[in-house]
Order: sequence, then C-alpha cells, then structure tokens
Amino acid sequence: QVQLVESGGGLVQAGGSLRLACAASGPTFSNYAMGWFRQTPGKEREFVAALSRSGDRTYYADSVKGRFTISRDNVKNTVYLQMNSLKPEDTAVYYCAAKWTLIYTIVLRTPGEYNYWGQGTQVTVSS
Repeated sequence: QVQLVESGGGLVQAGGSLRLACAASGPTFSNYAMGWFRQTPGKEREFVAALSRSGDRTYYADSVKGRFTISRDNVKNTVYLQMNSLKPEDTAVYYCAAKWTLIYTIVLRTPGEYNYWGQGTQVTVSS
C-alpha cells in the first residue's frame, strides 16, 4: 500500500510556472504507474498526465500538452508535475494517483484505473 501527499500548489499569475510534487510512502514506489488529475467544483475529475513505472512513457491531456511535464524520481519516491505557461483555466485542485502494476510501460488515463490518491493541492491561476 502507498500513501501519497501532494505539495507545491499556490497562486500564480497567468504565464507563470509551478512545480507540484507528490511524495509516496511505502515500499516499492517504482512498481507504481503514476498520474495527475485535476478537478474544479461541480465537474468530474479530469486527466492531466500519466507516467509509466519505467519513467519513459508519458501521456498528456491535449489541454496541457507542451506546457506540462510529468516526471519521477524513484530514489526520492516522488512524482512531479512541472507546469509552465499557466492559464486561468488550469485553476483546479490537483491530485496525484498511483496504481501498482507489473507492466513497466503502461500509462493509465482514467481515474478508475488508479487505486491510490493523494488529498489534493490547490492551484489558482489569476488573469
């Protein structure tokens, strides 16, 4: 079992950058495929980015492609989301998620595929 704690959210002006971090506790972090999602009030949780166990397979939502980068550090048991060129529509609570898997290269894009979630961190982008 893994526990996830996000950090790095905050208030930023449009065009700015933030780096979110998701620290995982528990053994064998490298056995988990990881993802980032976001949610605004009244809307369903939205896929943002996903990363394979191997760290070399990624997938991004069209809305963030070219602006956001997901990465992992298996020594620090942390997954990151570097967010550049932020827009007001990026405002949301951001959640990281984990799924234990035997498949090194799988990337998972729907909330139902993950079974561990962090508590979320608020990102607010002002215009």
